[in-house]
Amino acid sequence: MSKIVCVHALTDEQVERIRQTAPGWELVHGKEKELWAGHLKDAEIVVDWKEACKTECLQPDSKLRWVQNWGAGVDRMPLGELAGRGIWLTNASGVHAFPISETILAMMLGFTRKLHLSIRHQLKSEWKGTGTLGEIHGKTMGIIGVGAIGEETARLGKAFGMQVLGVRRSGRPSEFVDRMYDNDGLDAVLEQSDYVVVTVPATDESRHMFGRRQFERMKPTAMYINIGRGATTDTEALIDALQNGTIAGAGLDVYEQEPLPDSSPLWQMDNVIMTPHNSGSTDQYNERAFEIFLHNLQEYVQGKAPSRNRVDYERQY
Repeated sequence: MSKIVCVHALTDEQVERIRQTAPGWELVHGKEKELWAGHLKDAEIVVDWKEACKTECLQPDSKLRWVQNWGAGVDRMPLGELAGRGIWLTNASGVHAFPISETILAMMLGFTRKLHLSIRHQLKSEWKGTGTLGEIHGKTMGIIGVGAIGEETARLGKAFGMQVLGVRRSGRPSEFVDRMYDNDGLDAVLEQSDYVVVTVPATDESRHMFGRRQFERMKPTAMYINIGRGATTDTEALIDALQNGTIAGAGLDVYEQEPLPDSSPLWQMDNVIMTPHNSGSTDQYNERAFEIFLHNLQEYVQGKAPSRNRVDYERQY
């Protein structure tokens, strides 16, 4: 009997929908490791990925053919080994568009209206102004890595009357992006943008794609927002740029080292807004990720390759 192992708990409704889609398959799921660890070697499909999966699922006699990752990022997965064994890998790209775009706008608005400073004053019971406040209306936002998150962020930006610039590998236009560039246009976008929003994944190509040279290209009044992956940014270069006034501020949800060390100067900077890598969190996450898996499962049991969000091993996303 073919087996699906899901390394987190499913609802009764989700279990029933899987059984209707894949009748005759054995389904093992649960939050506790002891519920599924002993089944990994026999699993043809694994839903989500834990470190324990690597030990069992990549053995020579493993039956694994497809992994449905429950997150969008796959940079911590053994991509080379999965690719070498011809295992399909799909992710949950697309489920984050609403929550992450809302976090991006919250950071932009919070920084521009200096809400983070007012909150600090509130904690000290201080009635204190924060100086002249800015507006995001009429400003320019540059989105680096225009996928589902970037397109939703662009749509929201247009609602505020912003000019939206974008960078994506293909340079293909997008409805709410006024001007789209390919990767060669990154400098032009940095030079024009009041807000630089980074949504690119962590790959060998994107590591430290934002360093001293890129921050020096930005306006001294610009804000840098990274909700993609911490590895895309040279942390030391970012701290220097913030301390030296090369850029005005940063909104960060991801970091090169997580959790962020207590010793990091970022904790104490008034021109930084930080969240603990939770911008994708939403009470609707599991439902959206499940629909992606179910779509792919339906194709798989029909003898087709799962097509939705299949990871390109060469591009690493």
